[in-house]
Amino acid sequence: MKIGDIDFGARPLFLAPMEDVTDIGFRRLCKRFGASMVYTEFVSAEALVRSVKSTVQKLAISDDERPVGIQIYGRDVQAMVEAARMVEAAHPDVIDLNFGCPVKKVAGKGAGAGMLRNIPLMLDITRSVVRAVKTPVTVKTRLGWDQHELVIVELAEMLQDCGVQALTIHGRTRSQMYTGEADWTKIHEVKHNPRIKIPIIGNGDITTGAQAAAAFDHFGVDAVMVGRATFGCPWVFQEMRAAVDRCSDVGRLTVDEKIDLLLEQLHINMERIDEKRGILHTRRHLAATPVFKGIPDFRQTRIEMLRAETAAELTAIIEAARARLHELSLDTAT
Repeated sequence: MKIGDIDFGARPLFLAPMEDVTDIGFRRLCKRFGASMVYTEFVSAEALVRSVKSTVQKLAISDDERPVGIQIYGRDVQAMVEAARMVEAAHPDVIDLNFGCPVKKVAGKGAGAGMLRNIPLMLDITRSVVRAVKTPVTVKTRLGWDQHELVIVELAEMLQDCGVQALTIHGRTRSQMYTGEADWTKIHEVKHNPRIKIPIIGNGDITTGAQAAAAFDHFGVDAVMVGRATFGCPWVFQEMRAAVDRCSDVGRLTVDEKIDLLLEQLHINMERIDEKRGILHTRRHLAATPVFKGIPDFRQTRIEMLRAETAAELTAIIEAARARLHELSLDTAT
């Protein structure tokens, strides 16, 4: 599979762009464990053109995470064009347009998935951005606004005609948010439309290697994008890669290795930003990681992790949890 001049090889796995999740530390770890492409947190075009510091900082990427995409969202043509040019100056491999975010503060204002209610504007933005930059432009969107407006088959053709070089489809409507099950049959329909020549990337409910392999086998997508299953679990790409490649030697990590990776992520984030915000960026992964699930009554310890304000305090809590896991392992062994 290729986007522009980037050759991802067969059956690539992509890390979905996610707000407060895909910071640079996490992206680098996901890349290490087999993610073929990673994306930054999504970037507000309006905030970027106003040079809001926290938004501009999201453009920071490093060579060891390439290929990397930067995703932008907005509802104004000129703001999206100007933002795309600013993003291009950061030298990402791909500029992705977010027409799929369902949250109220985005979609409710007409951006993200809100664009599914204004297809002409979506197409105008897409054409304008494609013309404004040389970097490959891609789009991420949903099946439609709701079950009565499943527009994705026709929309995919229109976006292709605008010049996008790949399309990611989340198999839900905006109305579904993240509830119910993703419908991959519509993604399959788009992929097997003889008019579609661009790569189609499937997204939604991929949590295991078996599901990732099935997405390729049964629905024929060119790539699979993984989202929530990666929270606090960057090594999931290694397990998925083994299943997709039908490799029996997964090389599973030990608990100690996984905890070391979470600490590494913390340190990367602190070095790239600062101690306070580095901790904030890592908290969501600590809250979601499956590493500590074997500890009885872990809820209070998790709360302590989320309240820690210094690296020393947070590290001490994590190390205490590690020691507890070791104790439990010894108890089980005896």
